[in-house]
Amino acid sequence: MTIEDPITVVLEQEEDFAFRIHFEGLDVPDVLSDEASPLGHDGGPNPARLLLAGIANCLSASLLFALRKHKNTPGKLRASITAIPVRNAEGRWRIPTVQATLHLPGANADYQHLERVLDTFEDFCLVTQSVREGIDVQVTVKDDAGHVLRGDKSFEAGA
Repeated sequence: MTIEDPITVVLEQEEDFAFRIHFEGLDVPDVLSDEASPLGHDGGPNPARLLLAGIANCLSASLLFALRKHKNTPGKLRASITAIPVRNAEGRWRIPTVQATLHLPGANADYQHLERVLDTFEDFCLVTQSVREGIDVQVTVKDDAGHVLRGDKSFEAGA
């Protein structure tokens, strides 16, 4: 699998707001997500937590890659990320800001070219930069017969 290959994640509802998440092309266990109560039952991380995990994980991996590119061998990195959901003007919950903190083991003197690493590593984080720029999310809703109920209907007619 290369970076240019499509990334597909399949969700299937278990019950209420709990969904089993399967990562196509990976031989890893599925993950259960669930909304917090009162909607769900806190049976797994909710989508907001998964989003934050994706951002923090990508930032950490990008920092590790940049450190190693400059011949550094850091110990174990640690990251924390926090967001406070707020209601927008229409009263809908949104995450307007996240605060990520990455913890490097050791001190500045332990690392070669640390200033360059810190100036560039974020640029290579696929998830963080995609979120920052905004992602155009196209949505299609189909019924069991495959009829498009909402979204791009060009495939339904065989076009």
